[in-house]
Amino acid sequence: MIILHDMKIQYYLLSVLAGVAVAFQTGVNSQLRTDTNNPVLTALISFGVGTIVLVILYLSLFRQSPTFPAGVDFRWWKFTGGMMGVFYVTAVVIAAPQIGAANSLAFIVGGQFVTAIIIDHFGLMNLPLNSISFTRIAGIALLLAGVYLIQKK
Repeated sequence: MIILHDMKIQYYLLSVLAGVAVAFQTGVNSQLRTDTNNPVLTALISFGVGTIVLVILYLSLFRQSPTFPAGVDFRWWKFTGGMMGVFYVTAVVIAAPQIGAANSLAFIVGGQFVTAIIIDHFGLMNLPLNSISFTRIAGIALLLAGVYLIQKK
């Protein structure tokens, strides 16, 4: 039986649902790329639609102008998330039609976990510190073995 840390079940469920969305997004964007015949235009359309949805959500949920806490520190690197999203979506629409959704996402997940364990170990970007341990390394090794098995024919 898996014991969920601090029983924050809603966050685990949200994460699983985000994974489901990413898997579907891979297929949807791959098909859109077939129609546009251009990975950058595909990403532009995807982000354009996403931006419209975010504007509608923001205006309907918050109904106010954005406010920021006093002394907020907007450093340049805090704005790079969108660029990373562009890279991700563009990479997926290039890779998935060539190697399949499962293979492209398996390698993405492998890269995510290796990077995430490093981010956690050093507490980068003010995220909670979670040191590298034998069990975490073993978990990454098993995940990477899974990536290998998923892409093997």
